[in-house]
Amino acid sequence: MDSAKNNSMLRFSGIAASPGVSVGRLRVVDRRHISVDEYAVRGEAVTAEEERLKAGIARTRDELSQLKETLRETAGDDHLFFIDTHLLILSDERLFSEAVAHITTDRINAEGALRRTLQKYREYFAGIDDPYLRERINDVETVIDKILRNIAGEPHAPIVPDGDQTIIVAHDISPADILQMDRERIIGFVTEIGGRTSHASILARAFELPAVVGVEGVADKPLDGMPAILDGLSGTVIVNPDSSTFLEHLQRKRHYEYVESGLLRLAELPPETRDGQRILLKGNVEVPEEGPSVLRHGGEGVGLYRTEMLFMNRREMPEEEEQYQAYAAMQRAVEPHPLTIRTLDAGGDKLLDGLQHPTEQNPALGVRAIRLALRMPEEFKKQLRAILRVSAAGDVRIMFPMISCLDELRSARAVLEQAKAELDDAGIPFDRHIQVGIMIEVPSAVVVSDLLARESDFFSVGTNDLIQYTLAIDRSNEHLVSLYQPLHPAVLRSLRTVVEAARGAGIPACICGEMAGDPLYLPVLLGLGFGELSMGAGSIPRVKQMLRRCDMNQAAEVASACFAFSTAEQVDLFLRNAIATTFSDTLD
Repeated sequence: MDSAKNNSMLRFSGIAASPGVSVGRLRVVDRRHISVDEYAVRGEAVTAEEERLKAGIARTRDELSQLKETLRETAGDDHLFFIDTHLLILSDERLFSEAVAHITTDRINAEGALRRTLQKYREYFAGIDDPYLRERINDVETVIDKILRNIAGEPHAPIVPDGDQTIIVAHDISPADILQMDRERIIGFVTEIGGRTSHASILARAFELPAVVGVEGVADKPLDGMPAILDGLSGTVIVNPDSSTFLEHLQRKRHYEYVESGLLRLAELPPETRDGQRILLKGNVEVPEEGPSVLRHGGEGVGLYRTEMLFMNRREMPEEEEQYQAYAAMQRAVEPHPLTIRTLDAGGDKLLDGLQHPTEQNPALGVRAIRLALRMPEEFKKQLRAILRVSAAGDVRIMFPMISCLDELRSARAVLEQAKAELDDAGIPFDRHIQVGIMIEVPSAVVVSDLLARESDFFSVGTNDLIQYTLAIDRSNEHLVSLYQPLHPAVLRSLRTVVEAARGAGIPACICGEMAGDPLYLPVLLGLGFGELSMGAGSIPRVKQMLRRCDMNQAAEVASACFAFSTAEQVDLFLRNAIATTFSDTLD
């Protein structure tokens, strides 16, 4: 926390989790995880402790099930995914069995056993590189805290506002808290823990609720009822602002809302260049709640639906029906627009304790993504059958991740054909002409992209991983941030190779990494020939704004000129100057 005091004004810094500026009064609520003691129990008390554990789990299950039904009646089925996730964790036999093992073996109380079980989960998730998957520990902590509170008889009450312009301050906020909030009167929240990829942050962005997270110690301050400014753009919270600071941020709020309203008006305009070239702009999503936000921001469907969440926090792989229901919910959220579903893209080290996988020195280069799927064909077919079943309802496409060679693509397609045959035998309908594409994420796929294009219906370039693998840069390593360069000549040449291979085979090429959502890179991507971009919903209006200023001939000239430079710094400087003089007065 960065805190400075000046004439009673306090400034806190955290992580900008959901954009927007809110001005209101703070309400500090108790959402700190319950504190429990661990103590030894006698042998004859072991059975009683097991019963206390069972009762706590049962009460928590009833609480979540009742909440799910209430939300279904008041808000429909659109926002039940997060509740289902917590119910899924609760039903994981591992959670109960490991806690019981601590009770019986270590002879400790139920609360202490749950705490030890949680610590094991924390250690497991701490070893995951991917920030999105790593933050799924928050869901486990929320569920275990609910169990502990039910054992203690101290369940949380819903968060209620204190007036019409309330900003909530808490140690943590769960998706269930957000779903039950009066979002007309609660205009933002601040938490001590969490990150941009936590489920609470994802839901806040879907509801366009400004949020700042990771503000250490803020819930311990005597801030209740104090006037405050929550800046979800910069990750700043200002308490008791002086007049000049208040006026500055009020102007910032008005400017942001004016710009956003202007950008959202672009949602109704076609995504095309000045000379009439139409480019598909789509969204990257993880949960069905994000689908409406993609459409509201002007997206024309989903170019990347990450399915990893269904496979986390559990011992057993999800069954076909569970996957079908999740994919169907996403399809309904974006219909009639297309939905591209990426099959499981994670390593065995990131998934299930119940899954047998080798210990790997470098999981990023090991058994992950399509390699993992091909090692467990029956589970792979479950996912493919679920996707195929959803394809009967609308435009659904399948995308295989991290394809590195033609053999992998052919093997994946062979499993897909088996899944189709099984549905045929069962008389279950599906789209027999479903499109099947691949992600281009590794250098070998770039080199043989002409061969891969002959047996693919589309390409989607995952620039995050492609940059990482091409430049041998761990993008999560803070010491190498400066070397992670999207405009590196090696990256640009790779993109050119891929799009030329796609063009030669007559298939579309998409960008679905972070490059797609940055207006700076748009002229280069257009000029190279990419006809589809997929990004976070909030980025779509700004990219569309730049798109409508572009001319394809000029973009082609800019892209071609980039290859005359030998360093990323030179390309960056040239590109910014070209945008300022050719496409836009300023680059937001």
